[in-house]
Amino acid sequence: MSKTESPQLSPSEFGADLISTMRTALNDAAGSIDEANRTPATIAKMAERMLRTASAGVTDAERLTAVAVEEGANPAD
Repeated sequence: MSKTESPQLSPSEFGADLISTMRTALNDAAGSIDEANRTPATIAKMAERMLRTASAGVTDAERLTAVAVEEGANPAD
């Protein structure tokens, strides 16, 4: 198992370091998407995607940022 992937986790099992990493990744991702897409709903959608990804065991900041940017490319309805 690589450093960036761990067993599946419940969000209640996320440690302080992972939460800090996710917060930074979300902020970085939000700054990377089109300004018109930076709505609270789209940011929430990006955060949800990051939570699902982290729950699947991905904890690397770059990978979390990438999935959030991908999700933010299409604004929330």
